[in-house]
Amino acid sequence: MPVRQLSEAIVNRIAAGEVVERPASVVKELVENALDAGAHRIDVLTDGGGRRLIRVTDDGEGMTRADLELSVDRHATSKLSGDDLLAIDTLGFRGEALPSIGAVARLIMTTRHESEPHAWTLEVDAGKKSAVKPAALGQGTTVEVRDLFYATPARLKFLKTDRSEAEAVREVVRRLAMSRPDVAFTLAGEERAPVTWGAASDNLTRLGDVLGPDFRANAVAIQSERDGVRVEGFAGLPTLSRANTLGQYLFVNGRPVRDKLLVGAVRGAYADYLPRDRHPLLALFVTLESREVDVNVHPAKTEVRFRDGGLVRGLIVRALKEALVREGQRAATTGGSATIAAFRPLGTARRGSYDWRRSPSFSSGRPDPRGYMPMRGNAAVGFAEVAQAAFEVGEPAADARVESFAPAPDLIERPLGAARAQVHETYIVSQTRDGLIIVDQHAAHERIVYERMKAAIDKAGVARQILLIPEIVELDESDAARLTARADELARFGLVIEPFGPGAVAVREAPSMLGDIDVQGLLRDLSEHMAEWDDSLPLERRLLHVSATIACHGSVRAGRRLKPEEMNALLREMEAVPNSGQCNHGRPTYVELKLTDIERLFGRR
Repeated sequence: MPVRQLSEAIVNRIAAGEVVERPASVVKELVENALDAGAHRIDVLTDGGGRRLIRVTDDGEGMTRADLELSVDRHATSKLSGDDLLAIDTLGFRGEALPSIGAVARLIMTTRHESEPHAWTLEVDAGKKSAVKPAALGQGTTVEVRDLFYATPARLKFLKTDRSEAEAVREVVRRLAMSRPDVAFTLAGEERAPVTWGAASDNLTRLGDVLGPDFRANAVAIQSERDGVRVEGFAGLPTLSRANTLGQYLFVNGRPVRDKLLVGAVRGAYADYLPRDRHPLLALFVTLESREVDVNVHPAKTEVRFRDGGLVRGLIVRALKEALVREGQRAATTGGSATIAAFRPLGTARRGSYDWRRSPSFSSGRPDPRGYMPMRGNAAVGFAEVAQAAFEVGEPAADARVESFAPAPDLIERPLGAARAQVHETYIVSQTRDGLIIVDQHAAHERIVYERMKAAIDKAGVARQILLIPEIVELDESDAARLTARADELARFGLVIEPFGPGAVAVREAPSMLGDIDVQGLLRDLSEHMAEWDDSLPLERRLLHVSATIACHGSVRAGRRLKPEEMNALLREMEAVPNSGQCNHGRPTYVELKLTDIERLFGRR
């Protein structure tokens, strides 16, 4: 078959396959154009998940008639003033979005520039451009996309349900809204109720509006700068985590990205706080000179390449770790809220709505499964049956005795208060000036022991065991070179290696904490991880995991009765030890209940 030149329409449709993947891709490109145009308000409307209709309206500077006619031609853009692709300060720059959208859908653009006497409109139908006509519009630009992919029906088969596509559109708008808190956003569609995010004065306000009040209440401020690279934003406490990475919002020079290096840095910073199947919520903004980052990696512009990736990664890890250590004694407020909700009787949505006389236990005359006795007109009858009712509903799973005692007055002012009781020989109840705290004694002591072990390792190093016969591990030459280049770092964790010819490494000492290990498997895991991520070594995580396991088994166990002095000593150690708000597995070590919440629970407020 001879070589032939493809028509412009076919070229545009092929190019559209990279830029316009789904309705959310269209929304992303149009909203980015609006932001680049200096918009202060952006309204997004979709129908059918964006399949039938996408309309983006902004109050930006708009376009002149000449610019409007040129904007739908391939590789025509106003974002590049010269030919330097490293000097990119806008979200868009490739000049592919509008012609790609017009190649696969019906595109209608209406815009007005302040220098024009009126607005102008232009239509592009499956790549066919109409003449520019006068239109009515006060200010800015309105872009309407109808019947997406009608010109390429095969792409319609790969779209998901309307609700799924609408959720993808919502996620795109959420990310862009987080990157620009000074811009107001409105998102409407048939699939969900309209959402409006008004212009905010700071990032935390916008993040709270988008991610919810739980994130705002449990966010830790992040700020660090070095060698022209600045990292700022907010990260959730380790006790506020998810089962996936969808709650991680990363931005580079205001551009939402999904970069492997940044994700790896976040994972490394939280490795000491969360198990591998839990992921933090955060929003990080990396700002650096445009010449230090390449955004022209993929047509979707969601991937970037840093000139000095090690600097960016190290700055993120350090900033996150410093912030988490600074706020390490905090536990997520969601634990206290969930506890209050669990105590609240059904039907008490507002004060005065709960009537115990109408409860099933009262009307039936049977004991309530929670242990409450019906009054049945004679209070003495109910109280006389309490002891018997306890046996009828079954014995508690743990020792239900409560060891209580008077608090030490001078300790109530401390952050974790003064111990008042031990419940089920597992939980310490302490009293503070404005509430009470419930502490899981095992989880709290586990974190304390773990932090002590970490401090001992940092001070004295990891104990090593000399191998009777050095083990030779055959590797790829590049993998062996990567390992030997970081031999000093590995030696700090107890693994002593040296080169043994091309593509081989000799292991002379190994960490004694790991016991009898597969040295060859360990070296291969290290080399593969370094080739992919080049972040915190798996060896370090293994040692930390062993330390966490030892701490778990060497801590105060649940079911052990503590003396008042021991409980208060545990509380004081929690106040002094970093990261005491969560155990080694990311679970909270304590739950705080404010007195106002308790009073509201009983209808006192």
